[in-house]
Amino acid sequence: MLIPFIQKLTDKLKNRFNKISNDAIKTSFLQSAPFWVGSILTGLVAVAYARLFAYTEEAYFYCLHHWSYWIFLISPICFIIAWWLVKHFAKYSNGSGIPQVSAAIELANPRTFKLTEQLLSIRVLFIKIISSLFLALGGGVIGREGPTIQIAASIFRKINALLPDWWPKISKKNMIMTGAAAGLAAAFNTPLGGFVFAIEELTKTHISFYKSALFTGVIIAGLTAQSILGSYLYVGYPIVNQVSLYMVFPVLLIAVICGTGAGIYCRIILFIMHKKRKLKTTGLIIYLLIAAMLITTLAFFVDPNIAGSGKEIMTTTLFTSNKYSSWQLPLFKLLGSVVSFTSGAAGGVFAPALSIGAAISSFFSGIFHLNDSNANLLIMAGMVAFLTGVTRSPFTSAILVLEMTDRHNLVFYLMLSALMSNLAAKIIDKESLYDHIKNQLLIDLQHLPKPKKEIV
Repeated sequence: MLIPFIQKLTDKLKNRFNKISNDAIKTSFLQSAPFWVGSILTGLVAVAYARLFAYTEEAYFYCLHHWSYWIFLISPICFIIAWWLVKHFAKYSNGSGIPQVSAAIELANPRTFKLTEQLLSIRVLFIKIISSLFLALGGGVIGREGPTIQIAASIFRKINALLPDWWPKISKKNMIMTGAAAGLAAAFNTPLGGFVFAIEELTKTHISFYKSALFTGVIIAGLTAQSILGSYLYVGYPIVNQVSLYMVFPVLLIAVICGTGAGIYCRIILFIMHKKRKLKTTGLIIYLLIAAMLITTLAFFVDPNIAGSGKEIMTTTLFTSNKYSSWQLPLFKLLGSVVSFTSGAAGGVFAPALSIGAAISSFFSGIFHLNDSNANLLIMAGMVAFLTGVTRSPFTSAILVLEMTDRHNLVFYLMLSALMSNLAAKIIDKESLYDHIKNQLLIDLQHLPKPKKEIV
């Protein structure tokens, strides 16, 4: 029903545009329209996904506080369902989605483009959403931001695939990349962050080849999300007044600690993923049961904030008088993120990485006896540093935190934290977590039989 309708619509458009005499205007409009449509759809899907994700996280914490020991049954079941959906319906919808998008961009050429169907499709989109929601319902330490990037790239790729033969040709690589940037912009409400992310993380292509499409994508997706959710910041407006100059030294220290910690965190994830490739189904289910029980036990008996994406950690440490965390929170949050990400279900590391960085910095703020303003600076620097250590994208990390908090007077400190963290993380491993996973994906995909028809 849908495909014939789209075909009739495009035929009507063709007849209309044939009447337009100015070929330059006609071509320009037709090349821009798919980006506009994709960006609007991305904004709508991102908002719906964000709300569903928030509801499922709230449901987990409600069960944790009110259903007592029933949560120890609910959590493992949710973990197993989340993994099973990925395994049986869309194996490449697992994890954050950013390595899949990076791999798809590399494969976006005439010889290998068909392989991108495995990474970006409507099936992947739905399984990505459903699997991550089940993992969140089970208390998984995951974020929705990475998944939103793969979801958006899938939308843009499908729109490109639906264009009729007479439509002016659009670069498949640019379409996927713009979708990814629009997805990040809509997920965090950070249009500049989305643009920088595409340049720094997804491609090495010169900016002049795709700047118009990227600007259009991130702005329209961001405006669509804002029109529904209203103008908002992902975190809020932390108070940072009269920052002492000596804070340069704690910022440098926390950058080294978070960068090193993030590098070790990534190495542990890669080690577990390598070992899990050898496990049979029974072994994988046992691992899922252990992961779910570990997170829920720590959340139940130690600190509820150990479970979930970690946004509560950021808002609590930045906007309340509870500036200082215990040593258990960052350590167990990191452990929960490791077992959640390696579960084989869908779920990202952006929000957990930010929250781990916030928790580490909050702990050291207590050691240094910092006042509220200086503690907020150190917490934001830690957020940037740990995210940089995971992604190896210092400019993206700094700009994301700047945009989500609107504290532009801290740009020097946050950039300093990002760059120092990047150096520290590279001592542990020269490549990022995403690069390692992307490289393995490309190896796996090259050994797949060529698909006979497109995955929806």
